[in-house]
Amino acid sequence: MKTKSRNRELIVKSSTKNLSKIRNFIISAAKDFNLPEEDSGKIMLSVEEACTNIIKHAYKDNTDGIITIKLNILPKQFEVIIEDNGIHFNPNNIPEPDIEEYHRQKRFGGLGMFLMKKLMDKVTYKTLSNGINTLKMIKILS
Repeated sequence: MKTKSRNRELIVKSSTKNLSKIRNFIISAAKDFNLPEEDSGKIMLSVEEACTNIIKHAYKDNTDGIITIKLNILPKQFEVIIEDNGIHFNPNNIPEPDIEEYHRQKRFGGLGMFLMKKLMDKVTYKTLSNGINTLKMIKILS
């Protein structure tokens, strides 16, 4: 009997046209490992937000950039590592939004990091010595 690989990788160009490919990649892995629908939805939304931020901010909508998404599926957790070599940023410089004020102002966008932190159990960001930005998100499986 063939066992499913618990590690997967997807490499795409930094284009919003690839967001559906990214969503399908996450959904396929979630289905293969029978993740609860609620968990897979949270993971998919977090990854989509992260990749959208990379496309818009790290690569400034330049479609020549590369985004690498690595999945490590463990018995009790689903780990996502997203890498890019675009513009670096410090997530600590992003203030916690006032959701009520945000809603009152009818604002749109700008909640990606907030959503990732709310939907995932652990979110870390760092820039490696080789210039690669690495976002690691972990979902503890229910």
